[in-house]
Amino acid sequence: MFSSIELFAGAGGLALGLERAGFEVLNLIEIDHDASLTLKNNRPKWNVINDDIANISRENLCEYFKLKIGELDLISGGAPCQAFSYAGKRLGFEDARGTLFYHYALFLKKLQPKIFLFENVRGLLSHDHGRTNKIILKVFGECNYIVKQKILNAWDYGNAQKRERLITIGINKNFQDKIKINFPEPHKYKPVLRDILNDVPESPGAEYSKGKREIFKLVPPGGNWRDIPDDVAKNYMKSCYNMSGGRTGILRRMSLNEPSLAVLTSPSQKQTERCHPIYERPFNIRESARIQSFPDEWEFFGSISSQYKQIGNAVPVNLAFEIGKEIIKGLENFKCGT
Repeated sequence: MFSSIELFAGAGGLALGLERAGFEVLNLIEIDHDASLTLKNNRPKWNVINDDIANISRENLCEYFKLKIGELDLISGGAPCQAFSYAGKRLGFEDARGTLFYHYALFLKKLQPKIFLFENVRGLLSHDHGRTNKIILKVFGECNYIVKQKILNAWDYGNAQKRERLITIGINKNFQDKIKINFPEPHKYKPVLRDILNDVPESPGAEYSKGKREIFKLVPPGGNWRDIPDDVAKNYMKSCYNMSGGRTGILRRMSLNEPSLAVLTSPSQKQTERCHPIYERPFNIRESARIQSFPDEWEFFGSISSQYKQIGNAVPVNLAFEIGKEIIKGLENFKCGT
């Protein structure tokens, strides 16, 4: 079995998918207390480190994790990427200091795993006119990796959700001629909400106000504010009514015949509604988890708002699984010498 360490592990969507693909998850680092409880309670065998990654990255990581340099197969995770410094205009490792990404890079530099998997929002490509991603790629190179990037949509990989993620895979330069990894091919069938919302276990969830429920009764499945009487829409939207743009996220009700839009960290945001196709309410905890392809037995801990946040921040499990399978293929071929 191939080994991995996960950084910024959250509620475990990425780690669970990689485990399913065949990785032995040795250690997971997560600063959020509730997310750490979710990891520990669902996978007691996982070594979950509830701490700030900055406290760990300064250590001698080989001694800390009892690993030799280059022994680890994979480091995975997705660091939030703040703006970087351009004072020195070096566009490299030093420019990343003071950011969470810097600590991800330190793990690579110190442990030199054979492969890394770095996931982030697609907006990273355009963040600060592309300069943030430029620094990230340069830092990966300085850490001894060649990289490839691609935007993958979870809907193409067994998730009933349109959710695009920027996936970056790095191969240690010491193995660049021996390890080849492809991005997964999209599935022929792409699921819709009708495929996953059957027999969902009961769970708590957010509710709309009485007035908002009455308005949503006017919105057909797949519709939004444009599909209700104009006077009702004007009263609900107020100043937003005269704003430019489509504003199609306002009073948006999903349809059973379509995938969900990206699951959010908060279930009720006026500009980005995700109303249930049948009921006048947001998706509840277990429905949201289904959309993110978490198994029903995966229990989330903390307050309702914390659980929504954990689910919304997660990598869809099925997407992680498909990426993990391709990484496993590359490692198996390397191991077999082919």
